[in-house]
Amino acid sequence: MAKATLTFEQAAQDVQTLAERPDNETLLRLYALYKQGSEGDVSGEKPGFFDFVGTAKYEAWSRLKGTPRDVAQQQYIELVAKLKG
Repeated sequence: MAKATLTFEQAAQDVQTLAERPDNETLLRLYALYKQGSEGDVSGEKPGFFDFVGTAKYEAWSRLKGTPRDVAQQQYIELVAKLKG
């Protein structure tokens, strides 16, 4: 498990150095997988109606509810690897 976490942390660093900025849908997927992998199920209150970015992030994360943290971490690692080419 420790090795997977290290790889997850490395992927989180690698995503900051991507050659191209991913599209918004991919960015939301990255955000949701990272949050699910690091914190587990969505927590806190849903942002207000006019906080479009916050609401989109919250909803993307909430769609992963029930996904085990290690599964979310592995999906995050795979997505970052794909984006890196």
